[in-house]
Amino acid sequence: MAEPRSAQLQGEAAAFTAALRTLVNNPQFSDVTFVVGQEQQKVFAHRCVLACRCQAFRGMLSQGLAGSKDSSSSVPPQGPFILGNVQPEVFLAVIEFLYTNSITLNSHIVLEVLTSSVEYGLQDLCKLCVKFIKDTLSVEQVCEALQAAVTYGLADLQQHCLAFIEGCTAEVVRTRGFHELSDTVLAQVLRSDRLAVDELDLVQAVREWAHVSSAVLERPVPEVAALPVQELRLPLLAPSELATLESHNQRDLLIPVESIAAAWRSHALKKVSGVPSHLYRPRCGTKPRDHHRHLDPHTK
Repeated sequence: MAEPRSAQLQGEAAAFTAALRTLVNNPQFSDVTFVVGQEQQKVFAHRCVLACRCQAFRGMLSQGLAGSKDSSSSVPPQGPFILGNVQPEVFLAVIEFLYTNSITLNSHIVLEVLTSSVEYGLQDLCKLCVKFIKDTLSVEQVCEALQAAVTYGLADLQQHCLAFIEGCTAEVVRTRGFHELSDTVLAQVLRSDRLAVDELDLVQAVREWAHVSSAVLERPVPEVAALPVQELRLPLLAPSELATLESHNQRDLLIPVESIAAAWRSHALKKVSGVPSHLYRPRCGTKPRDHHRHLDPHTK
């Protein structure tokens, strides 16, 4: 007698996804409720779907199960669970992904969805967010995307954002996102040789960033700017520009006096002197000055 044969066959995925999509935020048959955002919008869901798709939700929901080891839990099985720090549109996008393995994204919510994907441990959703960000990156959003990439350790997105900034630096430094960068991320940007902006304009951009950060953090300008200003290439500035910079610096002490003195020393000696060698390298956007020929460490 011949052995019975078996095979795993798959029906139409689109029809299955469409059917599950009808359950998204559908109160019918739902057994758990979330109250989301400052708007306190109710979102209905199904415990079994969330639990099987996301470990974080499984842990959240298990505390409300009957017979839970924590018998003192005051969370009823159906919720409501209060999620006040997430926008309803963002949370619904995450729920859509959990139900359908697909998501509808736009540039207004993608970074917050990325944050949720990291918080909930949803790696596939994180990958979709990163792809969308890379495909739709803009001057206005790139700094915020870079900050998120650094925060969440997304090296590929970091490199993509930095390359974008290098291509249109003069426009990026005027954005709100640039002024909201952390000092460590700004310092990382300033280490690049490929920034498409002149050093004098870059110094001014860092000064504006420092004043914004000082106001937000309620800390002195020299303190908030200590790390980024180490990456400014002051020896590239002409003597007249350096004199003007020194005058402006008396007002806010943005740049340490010794850094300005080292730049003056390079002019006086007409050679690289007392400053890390990378601070003498012109960037892609650096306008040439007559004294630059003296700053090449290979020039005799």
